[in-house]
Amino acid sequence: MPNIKSAIKRVKVAERNRQRNRTWKSSVRTVRTEVQDAVKAVNAEQAQEALKNAYAVIDQAVAKGVLHRNSAARKKSRLATSINKLGTAGAKATKAKPAKAPAKKTQAKKTK
Repeated sequence: MPNIKSAIKRVKVAERNRQRNRTWKSSVRTVRTEVQDAVKAVNAEQAQEALKNAYAVIDQAVAKGVLHRNSAARKKSRLATSINKLGTAGAKATKAKPAKAPAKKTQAKKTK
């Protein structure tokens, strides 16, 4: 245990932050498991809902400074990949591609 007052305070603050970070990391692991369980059950709708929830929790953990943004991007990418492997019943079948708008014709400028 430190003797200096500022060091004693830092120990208390570090422990408080460790507990807070631990809670967020646990939440990230929980939502990851929920997505994996939905994928194993081959339930595309439940997997999509779990993925949406996982994205929100992971983004909040980044905002709190618990996860690095690249680490969060990697976690989200791996979850999305696992859902896309469900096949035609998965995310690919539920997302319809929007129709392309016709290209506008431009008139050539008249030169004098």
